[in-house]
Amino acid sequence: MASTKDYLDYILEQLSGMEDISYRAMMGEYILYYQGKVFGGIYDNRFLVKPTKSARAMMPDAATELPYEGAKEMLLVDDIDDREFLAELVRAMADELPAPKKKKK
Repeated sequence: MASTKDYLDYILEQLSGMEDISYRAMMGEYILYYQGKVFGGIYDNRFLVKPTKSARAMMPDAATELPYEGAKEMLLVDDIDDREFLAELVRAMADELPAPKKKKK
């Protein structure tokens, strides 16, 4: 099942107080970026983030879920209505995320 644009728009609205948030559509789902780094995505209308140390610390009871078959587990963000928490979560994760890979020409 693909994610809806409405769900993506809601998550982006919740993150709208932050600069440098972007997304890319990919096979009916959406990859989310902060400062050019992948931090999570929207998969089957679920907001999932990478399981960094800070994300685990901020959401110790978060369920781990697969975004799609064959992928690595990610953390399910339940509290999508708390803008301050979401911004704090993404900012805390930023330093732990790998830098974007250089594109081959």
